[in-house]
Amino acid sequence: MSTVLIPVQKPLLSAPAWSTFFVAVIFIALVAPILNVYLPPTHWLHMSDFMVSLIGKIMCYAICALAMDLIWGFTGILSLGHGLFFSLGGYVMGMYLMRQIGTDGNYKSELPDFMVFLNWKTLPWHWYFSDSFVATLLLIVLVPGFIAFVFGYFAFRSRIKGVYFSIITQAMTYAAMLLFFRNETGFGGNNGFTDFKRILGITIATPSMRMVLFVLTGLVLLGFFLLSRWLMSGKFGRVLQAIRDAESRVMFSGYSPLPYKLTIWVLSAVICAIAGALYVPQVGIINPSEMSPANSIEMAVWAAVGGRGTLIGPIVGAFLVNGFKSWLTVTAPEFWLYFLGALFIGVTLYLPNGVVGLMSKFRSDKGGSK
Repeated sequence: MSTVLIPVQKPLLSAPAWSTFFVAVIFIALVAPILNVYLPPTHWLHMSDFMVSLIGKIMCYAICALAMDLIWGFTGILSLGHGLFFSLGGYVMGMYLMRQIGTDGNYKSELPDFMVFLNWKTLPWHWYFSDSFVATLLLIVLVPGFIAFVFGYFAFRSRIKGVYFSIITQAMTYAAMLLFFRNETGFGGNNGFTDFKRILGITIATPSMRMVLFVLTGLVLLGFFLLSRWLMSGKFGRVLQAIRDAESRVMFSGYSPLPYKLTIWVLSAVICAIAGALYVPQVGIINPSEMSPANSIEMAVWAAVGGRGTLIGPIVGAFLVNGFKSWLTVTAPEFWLYFLGALFIGVTLYLPNGVVGLMSKFRSDKGGSK
């Protein structure tokens, strides 16, 4: 009588990983607020408002890098258009923040200032629900999700893959950027949205609100990490990795790649959009330049530098690259793009598994030598 071996479900995280996770939660939700709000600026442990804004912004980028890892690292689909979904989430949140200004704008009108300047008399139809925070939260998910679903369905059904898919996603993002630059679309043209005053009736430009957004962003990042870990450790994740490694064999095994690829594509787009929605109130501006192809390429660089297919790697890569970027753009801004290109080429050639892969190899070599 033959026995059937049932694979043992691995734990979501190892014991050391859970310890690190809870340390991150404590730092984000407890230590950082204490260092920023309660310690005086003269204290050597004080966390400045600039540092809060910088880390909050990088955490938004880390969410994007995590979304990129789901579609590229685990499914083998390189998207160069995720900047579009990031920007769409930011624009939906920006529309709500513009409505929150009310009559405090330069023209003392219920309409946003750029509409008054362009002699608009009423709100466009796509602004009708922008005064509702609940509707805004729904649209942050639904609008990018719907666009990703439609695009992904036709692309994956046509079996477009590889460099062709990357080019199409980049072209889609570039076309959207040109569209949003036009004043008549009702998205502020090349200036976009800025000069935000309030969110939920509470002033944004206060240390307490800045810290609330910081904590919220950090918890969302950790939450998406756990969600991604759960998805990739189960059957769904194993099928995605099989599609990445040998899609034709997956089809011969009786699985249709279309629903799997479409699901992870839409989920990745929605995660990026949520990152954009968290980014806008912290940075204070959103404009079409966020859709530039360079921004989407940077997301791929973060994932590659940290280590594709590891989940934690892209997060590490986002912090490393953007931390270095914040320093280099001040000391030598003209060299930043050259450095970014060289970094991407160097990592691809010499560190295919990224920084996390290099550290894992070092630990295994060290353990083997013992």
